[in-house]
Amino acid sequence: MKVEDEDKDYIDSLENEEWKPVRNPKSLIQELQETAVNTMAKDQRMNIRIGKRDLEGIKAKALEEGMPYQTLVASIIHKYISGKLKEVS
Repeated sequence: MKVEDEDKDYIDSLENEEWKPVRNPKSLIQELQETAVNTMAKDQRMNIRIGKRDLEGIKAKALEEGMPYQTLVASIIHKYISGKLKEVS
């Protein structure tokens, strides 16, 4: 299983003393939390016009995922911009 392979890699890495302690963990945690909040901030509005069929498809997919369709659209845009969603040819 992939999970077991990943676990083995982590164990090997730890045993080979490749891990180093964080000097100021509280500061790092605070920085990462601030970055997460800023990344997820929805402080801009965008209006677009799309076809009825596309909107119905988005709403259906969002329903399958159990989320509002606006959240799904925002997630798709974020993933595409960050390179985690690629166009399939």
